[in-house]
Amino acid sequence: MSPRAGSAGPHTLAFVESPVQLLNVLEWAHAHALRPEQSSAPAPVAAPARGAAGPPGAGLTLVVLSPNDPMTRGQLRRMADLARDEGYEVRWEEARGGTSAPFQTIGGLAPLLRRAHRIVMGDPFSRYVQLLLSITRARDLVVVDDGTATMEFVAQLARGERLVRWHRRGGRPGPRDLLFAPVSSAARRRLTPSGSRSVEVFSSMPIDSAPEGVRLTSNDFSWTRARFGPPRITKGADLVGTSLVETGVVDPDHYLEAVRNLAKTHGATRYFAHRRESTEKLHRLAVETGLEIVRPDLPLELIARRGPIGRTILSFPSTVVHTLPLALAGTEVRVAVCDIDPAWLTESASPRAQGFLSGVTGTARDVHRLSAVTSA
Repeated sequence: MSPRAGSAGPHTLAFVESPVQLLNVLEWAHAHALRPEQSSAPAPVAAPARGAAGPPGAGLTLVVLSPNDPMTRGQLRRMADLARDEGYEVRWEEARGGTSAPFQTIGGLAPLLRRAHRIVMGDPFSRYVQLLLSITRARDLVVVDDGTATMEFVAQLARGERLVRWHRRGGRPGPRDLLFAPVSSAARRRLTPSGSRSVEVFSSMPIDSAPEGVRLTSNDFSWTRARFGPPRITKGADLVGTSLVETGVVDPDHYLEAVRNLAKTHGATRYFAHRRESTEKLHRLAVETGLEIVRPDLPLELIARRGPIGRTILSFPSTVVHTLPLALAGTEVRVAVCDIDPAWLTESASPRAQGFLSGVTGTARDVHRLSAVTSA
């Protein structure tokens, strides 16, 4: 765990639970010039010592609420190293390390939460984050992208609905939902702007409108483009994996067949796995499609920008169809997205799934749209 903030507490406290969320906090800090480089002194390459005031930007402390998934943890540690290289303090919390871990984490963060002037969060749907919001007195709240879920968050906030992830099946809330309902409702109220509280959404997603008072700020991945690349571009195609099978939205057999046909049609040789994809599914993909399975150690936006990367990137509806064109702006890489055939959906998929996935594809800019692939 990195050194704790000094007695004055950080001006800005950011909570992240995934590598992409951490990347987007770095993009947000870069866009707002909240950087150690503002100082006339050289930027530090590690977190400031306990109690040190630090240069401008050191007032941003990133708190990693670490999940248990090994792949996510590995990417988060690499992203945490990048954040420290930029001069920010990173506080790693084993937030799910046992029955008592949440109590210890919340108890340890409570003093910082009460002193923070601004809270940045990557996942407003997270029960952990919603609970932490009930403690803070911060008047400035910022939501950075957690993928396409940001689009659903803004829409639900505008409609005054309870915050529910798009892929969860509709119907009555479960016992845990009912138990947590007061905290979730309080978080929704906190995330609604008022005269004494501002709310910013920092996003690369196509959000056309937002609730009154919510400030939309565009994420164009300028930090990523400045920090990495331009990449070496290969002649072939690369395919980007998705966790739609793991979330129960897409049938695994249909998914495998779609991947096989996409790879055959477009000559793809590599498959960049989503961090949540199961080992069993990836092994089956490798055996039955012949694709080289790559488990990235950083978010795909950084992997692609660093290169080498295929001249064509094939993807199903997901966050990357919005983010990769921005991260790869100025290169010759083409991003192509394949629609999800309704026949691929599982019986347990949320009724909202097809419409949401179609919206993800339909609103993507600077991508080539492919029809759903079917077997010959």
